[in-house]
Amino acid sequence: MSTSGLAAPALSARRRWAGLGVLAASLLVIAMDMTILNVALPSLAADLRPGADQQLWIIDVYSLVLAGLLIPMSRLADRWGRKKLLLSGFAVFGGASLLVLAADSAGAVIAVRALLGVGGAMIMPTTLSMIRSLFTDPRERATALGVWAAVSSLGMAVGPIAGGLLLEHFSWHAAFLVNVPLMIAALIAGLVLLPEVRDPAPGRWDVLGTAQAIAGMVALIWAIKRLAKLGPADLPSWAALAAAVALLTWFVLRCLRRTDPLLDVGLFSRRPFTAGVLAALASMFAMAALLLLVAQWFQLVEGFSPLQTGVYLLPMAVGAAIASPLAPTAAAQIGARTTVAGGLALAGLGFLSLHALPLTYPVVLLALTLLGIGASSLAIASAIIMSGTPPEKAGNAAAAEETAYDLGNVLGVAVLGSAASVAYRAHLDGGAPIVPVGAEESLGAALEIAAETGAPELAIRAEEAFNHSLAQTGLFGGLIMIATAIAVFLLLPKNTGLDGKH
Repeated sequence: MSTSGLAAPALSARRRWAGLGVLAASLLVIAMDMTILNVALPSLAADLRPGADQQLWIIDVYSLVLAGLLIPMSRLADRWGRKKLLLSGFAVFGGASLLVLAADSAGAVIAVRALLGVGGAMIMPTTLSMIRSLFTDPRERATALGVWAAVSSLGMAVGPIAGGLLLEHFSWHAAFLVNVPLMIAALIAGLVLLPEVRDPAPGRWDVLGTAQAIAGMVALIWAIKRLAKLGPADLPSWAALAAAVALLTWFVLRCLRRTDPLLDVGLFSRRPFTAGVLAALASMFAMAALLLLVAQWFQLVEGFSPLQTGVYLLPMAVGAAIASPLAPTAAAQIGARTTVAGGLALAGLGFLSLHALPLTYPVVLLALTLLGIGASSLAIASAIIMSGTPPEKAGNAAAAEETAYDLGNVLGVAVLGSAASVAYRAHLDGGAPIVPVGAEESLGAALEIAAETGAPELAIRAEEAFNHSLAQTGLFGGLIMIATAIAVFLLLPKNTGLDGKH
């Protein structure tokens, strides 16, 4: 079934909600893949022995490719058909997951993760834009968007648990292979349940704009990572950063001039839209960084198994699951802008607790719980973004929101992950004894060297350095989240139409 417009053909309520189930399930898999390797990384590192840079690339190349391709893929979906692109994305994602069986080096794993990012970019914006097309009733759409936001947050929190459970019984390859049967099931269900939606007049494909967006994003992340490792005296880092700013500025100007832009930059003239996108970016920034660092702390400092680590990370998912259904009620009672900004502020307090309090599990539990509760406000942010968007711009709005999610994930790992690495190296190098070569790369490397050389004092110093880096990252991340909460509160009007006053 297809339609020549941007609204889906009339469907029964049962089929609409069944279609939402397919979209939510596929989104859950994509979101889980952002964080499932946080738990699997120590096992993967022990097997393939990647360097510190390679470890970060294994984690964030997935989201980097996602962020770079979301806008072009959204336009392709409007031209080619959203259902067709979605099902193709299922096939690419499942096929890439299967390729991990042939990955015998860190470089091969990075390549597999990049291909997964291509598949994810075909899936993620399509799920959101199809919800906009499937649910034309505002109340139904708000509920569906709430489910979408909750599943996205839940997937990132559940990823480490799934990874831990798999690693209790299988090798790190299972963190990839679990996607294969899930994608096959989604492909079959999508063929049966989802309608086709496409833009009857999508305009010409902007090849140059696509290249600008991808190249600019890659240069930006590479520059951030290199600056964190080599310091502000590294000229190639600044050159890459300047190139990224130039390319992305050129891309925005090009979109402003074109009648059929890849990204409708005019959407950002609406302050609620801008606030919603900013909230999505900041929330993913916080979640991605905290999950990465805390998962390593549980395993390498506390000595927990992968499954135990997944369970101990559960408070984030529990907080989000409990608070997400309550977010619309909170918005109706205290206002949408207070709900969204308050959620970001709670996440910021969670980060700051890591800096202000002694680093123990109860403190980490508090931080994870506050971050999960704070993330629940994303259901309101998503509704704000999509509710005021015309149907013909739903794909662009969905791509902008998804880009914010995935750019936040990339920047969280790149910025806060790199800041943690800098703080770790500085604290480790500040000790009196000479640090063995390689120990400054990561805590895992230091612990391995300490075990091989019989130097328990090195292990103690490395763990202290990692604790210090986590506390400093908590301060940095907390300040960023508080500042974002203030900005979102100022951008959103008192009445967004979601406040229960109409």
